[in-house]
Amino acid sequence: MARYTGPVCRLCRREGEKLFLKGERCYTTKCTVERREGSPGQHGKMKGRFSEYKVQLREKQKMKRIYGVLERQFRKTFGFAERKPGITGHNLLISLEARLDNMVHRAGFASSRREARQFVQHGHFMLNGTHVNIPSTQVKAGDVISVIEKSRPALRINQSMALGESRKIPDWIELDKGNFRATVKSLPVRSDLPQTINEQLVVELYSK
Repeated sequence: MARYTGPVCRLCRREGEKLFLKGERCYTTKCTVERREGSPGQHGKMKGRFSEYKVQLREKQKMKRIYGVLERQFRKTFGFAERKPGITGHNLLISLEARLDNMVHRAGFASSRREARQFVQHGHFMLNGTHVNIPSTQVKAGDVISVIEKSRPALRINQSMALGESRKIPDWIELDKGNFRATVKSLPVRSDLPQTINEQLVVELYSK
């Protein structure tokens, strides 16, 4: 299965902002974005011309990197969003938020989406009482995500939950820490999601 295996801090530096790809490290002074200026590479500090296409492409790359999705899957998700009623950009963003690996991260069971993806693939979670190991599974309102019994003593999950106490759990997720369970009360709306993402640029790019 294709996946990015390089240093994730390079991705943040390339986009010029924190994408929170490395969990707790991103919240400390060790974050590479704070310590090093410019894009990675020999010519990282050179300023290029920002054409309309470049701005749209960079926004698409940023969204893909935030949610850990490669081009083929991202394009497929866009196709689903385009066919659904409503605003295509909002549908795209909400579909990415509704991924199981993202919900595991949002609930505080993993310190990053990358770690959450690995946890799901290794079978540490159940969705509505059924074992699921596909990170891209779409979660719906009312679904219950829980850690399987034998994985509850796992150090990384407990560490992530402890660290998650310092970060706010979204209002659309109800977390039951004692039972290692999170209930998705509703799917988020656009106003609940990061305003640093301009999904309309991605729609314009794919509409060319």
